[in-house]
Amino acid sequence: MANYQVVSGNSNRALATAVCHNLQGYYNNLSEESQWSESACTDSETGPHLQGDVGRFADGEINLSIPNNVRGQQVYIVHPTCPPVNDSIMELVLMTQALKLASAERITLVIPYFGYARQDRKTAARTPISAAAVAQVLCAFQPSRIVTLDLHCGQIQGFFPNIPVDNLYAQGIIAEHIRGLFPESKTLCVVSPDAGGVPRARQLASLLATEDLVTIIKHRSGANKVESVKIIGDVQGKVCIVIDDIIDTAGTVCAGAAALKAMGAATIVIAATHGLFSGPAFDRLHDSCIDRVIVTDSVPQRQYPHATPEMDVLSVAPLLAQAIHRLHTKQSLSVLFK
Repeated sequence: MANYQVVSGNSNRALATAVCHNLQGYYNNLSEESQWSESACTDSETGPHLQGDVGRFADGEINLSIPNNVRGQQVYIVHPTCPPVNDSIMELVLMTQALKLASAERITLVIPYFGYARQDRKTAARTPISAAAVAQVLCAFQPSRIVTLDLHCGQIQGFFPNIPVDNLYAQGIIAEHIRGLFPESKTLCVVSPDAGGVPRARQLASLLATEDLVTIIKHRSGANKVESVKIIGDVQGKVCIVIDDIIDTAGTVCAGAAALKAMGAATIVIAATHGLFSGPAFDRLHDSCIDRVIVTDSVPQRQYPHATPEMDVLSVAPLLAQAIHRLHTKQSLSVLFK
């Protein structure tokens, strides 16, 4: 079996290192025929983690190189296209081409956060489908496979013709954490922040063994587009778990939390896979009625500057490491979707 290496750019090297730490357990148990490439180890404790050398020219152009030999090897690029999104996408494109030119046998893109995913359709005249455009750029370099995590829209998998895409889910990690915080499932109520998120909320409700499912319906009316929020379901005295894929500026979740509190919710927990926390997000969360925020390390997490609400950052490194190990050893990934 061919050697393999894990490569990372600048977007989230801490996550790539954590993935390698988790892979180390598999590495220690591998047979001699399937040993990792020792030459790629930048740290003997993290296995074959090959960090791309990423710099900048004076005009801002990315200057990138792969420091070790990858000829004939399977390479996994662990690289979310998180803010700064355009720089992260360009790094991913250049790493993929560099590995192609270096004659890597197979290149798998592990993209824990896929930038531009929210622009998955035309919303007005003369606008691009940006998610499809990014997918077409990546397809131009013909990676062997793509692994993503909680895509904003599952149909984005179809934007990569002839390239298999495995979209993993962090709901299992989030559900396990919530069960530890609130062991009594009868008090839990899973909330979707909008109609489009109902399938995600239904999946989490199933994992938490609760039948209480609530939807927040937003409606804009009048010339000034005044937004009204309506709660569909009973939240009186409940621990409400609002589940979403992305927290960006936190405006949506804070407005939803206020509506839930007004309807009698006892505790409000916001859970999301990708915590971007752009602009006023932290201040909004601090001033809201939200009791706890749960996110993952799919993107690098800055230090939360306030004491409330409490914030828990869960690692997706074990999930990604297991996916890489299963792909390398030609095992099914279906167990990871359950």
